Amino acid sequence: MKKSMSTGIIGMVFLFTILLTSCSPRTSIVSSWTKPEQPSVQSQKVLVIGLMGSKDRPLQEEVENSMVKALNAHGINAGSAYAEYGPKAFEGLNEKDALKKIQDKGYDGTFTIALLDRRKERRYTPPSIGFAPYPYYGFWGYYRHMYGRIYEPGYYTLSTNFILEANFYGLGADQLLYSAQTKTSAPDSPQILATEFTNVLIQDMLSKGLLKK
Repeated sequence: MKKSMSTGIIGMVFLFTILLTSCSPRTSIVSSWTKPEQPSVQSQKVLVIGLMGSKDRPLQEEVENSMVKALNAHGINAGSAYAEYGPKAFEGLNEKDALKKIQDKGYDGTFTIALLDRRKERRYTPPSIGFAPYPYYGFWGYYRHMYGRIYEPGYYTLSTNFILEANFYGLGADQLLYSAQTKTSAPDSPQILATEFTNVLIQDMLSKGLLKK
């Protein structure tokens, strides 16, 4: 009975640890800046522009669409550059022609999202991550638990971290109003990366008063 109880407790704690890890956010703000005394976003129409290479086209589409939906939900009329102009809309244009192309569609603000870096990270996973109070183990349960931790090797995994940067510009005075960098650890898909990135940025902009709830 005692052995069954200790095994059950260990299993429950182990499962809880796994669930807690899997549910924890993988995207965090690295740095964030807002123009001093900047009120909430005044732009009437904002163009969301993903700056990424051709191999990251799925991520570009996902992150633009995710941010567009989020901005629309907070009362800002936003559009996707990929949907509006295609993947190479501003290629070969100078500043004047690019701005004209944007403003001719009624946009008076831009929200750029650039993929700054993609880094490989090697992580060590120990052989045992579960924990239960020692009194519930008994001698042999404790011995096996500690034996596994000490003598059975853990393993290494290789994960990919993404560094993204977002800049919001008001085109009227051509001013940077908001800038932030984020880090996302080992996203399972471009959609998950885009969703987590958007959620973190929206919360940051809400906390700074740039967006209205």
